[in-house]
Amino acid sequence: MSASPAPQSVPASAAAPGPAAGRREVAAHREAVEDLLRTWFLAHPPAHESIALGEAAGRLLAADVRAPGNLPPFTNSQMDGYAVRTADLAAGSRPDGIPGSVRLAAAAPIPAGSAPPPLLPGTAAPVMTGAMLPEGADAVVPIEACTPDYFVPAGFLPADGTGSTVEVPAETPSGQFVRRAGSDISAGAPALPAGSVLGPLQLGLLAALGLDRVTVRARPRVLLLTTGDEVVEPGRPLGPGQIHDANTTLLRSSLEEAGAQVLRSRILADSPQEFTARLRADIAADAPDLVLSSGGISKGAYEVVRQGLAAADVAFLSVAMQPGGPQGIGTVEGVPFLGFPGNPVSSLVSFEMFLRPALTAVTGAPRPRTEVQARLTAPLGSPAGKHQVRRGRYTAGTVEPVGGPGSHLLHALAASNALIPVPVGTERLEAGAEVTVLLLE
Repeated sequence: MSASPAPQSVPASAAAPGPAAGRREVAAHREAVEDLLRTWFLAHPPAHESIALGEAAGRLLAADVRAPGNLPPFTNSQMDGYAVRTADLAAGSRPDGIPGSVRLAAAAPIPAGSAPPPLLPGTAAPVMTGAMLPEGADAVVPIEACTPDYFVPAGFLPADGTGSTVEVPAETPSGQFVRRAGSDISAGAPALPAGSVLGPLQLGLLAALGLDRVTVRARPRVLLLTTGDEVVEPGRPLGPGQIHDANTTLLRSSLEEAGAQVLRSRILADSPQEFTARLRADIAADAPDLVLSSGGISKGAYEVVRQGLAAADVAFLSVAMQPGGPQGIGTVEGVPFLGFPGNPVSSLVSFEMFLRPALTAVTGAPRPRTEVQARLTAPLGSPAGKHQVRRGRYTAGTVEPVGGPGSHLLHALAASNALIPVPVGTERLEAGAEVTVLLLE
């Protein structure tokens, strides 16, 4: 399809080609988060657990699975038709190449779920799709290729088939419309490798193999904390200067969608001492694989997380990203710790840009977000020296920016299905410019 040349992005000035001094690049911070989790899981590999197949969606297979039996378990018909012995059809073959037919006696019908008797020479047995092929039969002729091209009603067909005949094409090849036992997978053959993400297709295979339980890796255990005296749980009335907590719901659902187990989530008061005491108690009680907090990590006077973890092995730094610049990373009581900003959009962008990709790289789940190319429907501006991540609505090759760059715009976030990264070095993108977008659905 031809198209006019796409408008090009406008590069940043040569004086500011990269992140501002003292800010970590987005790629470097993503790598640091991945290294933090990889180090932990190498030393603390996930346990294995056996669960019911119906509970295994999205889980990671812990060990290779081999087929306990053949699939299909028996040779069966791929079509509604007649099971025949192709040796009986040779008499109908014509040397002039004109298709011929052979009249055979109709045997008793073979419904699915039954064990038929052997097929006698000179007979054809009505067979249903999925029904077991009788011994001696080596092909199936579809009912529409026969004469008559319908099954005689059961009430008019003697059980032994006497008195009923059917004409079938003589040129029927051996193996036609026959599903051999084990033709999909044979007993003992590899079915799924360890590390497979168990989606509907993989679970369907395991069910077809007769398995009702599967051994999976334990999910990453995350202790989720939200800080701030101004934050109130949804459903409770707001006092002056207070807001309802969106971060806990936003991050908890994101973590669970990504395959993690959220051990507990709580809102902690703005007291560094209380935060540290509760955090240590929760780590001791829950043995998490990761502690994730939101809020309290900037340079203000009341940054409880930053103050409470001043003596811990945690770095609080600025990443050249908007939103989501302030970040915390390190260990607390030896457990990996990540600190996200308190604004909800900043927290979600931090999760999508850093934690979700790290979980994929280290544990194998969740599956990576899909990236597609799209054309902007409106221009975008981006601050110099920052990797901006805007929200957008992707539709059939185009992406519409939704809302502005503000990190508080939850309504715009809820209307989005994609993120639009604008890398460092690009300060403006015109309408029609091609961008890479990250699909959130």
